[in-house]
Amino acid sequence: MADQPDLFGHGPAQGSLFGDGPDRLQPPQQRTLPDPEKIRRRLKALIEEARSAEKMPWPEREARVWQIVFPNMAKWLPEEEAEELRLEFAREMERLREAAGG
Repeated sequence: MADQPDLFGHGPAQGSLFGDGPDRLQPPQQRTLPDPEKIRRRLKALIEEARSAEKMPWPEREARVWQIVFPNMAKWLPEEEAEELRLEFAREMERLREAAGG
């Protein structure tokens, strides 16, 4: 049955999911490295959000997550730029903690 043509005369009626040929499913293409420009924009947006806030703009749990994630995201940027962004973010987080009395 697998060698018979389909209703439109194309064959075989059931394509192979695993064999060779044009009917084989292709694995999804994934980038192995993140886009530094997207990371840069996201990190700068986080700094601006913190900078423009008079009090902590995130719930406590989310703020703790950003304090872990931000430095790790910065690793995908050139070291000098990453360090500058890490310092800016840490400065703003400290300012916001002090504003909250902590």
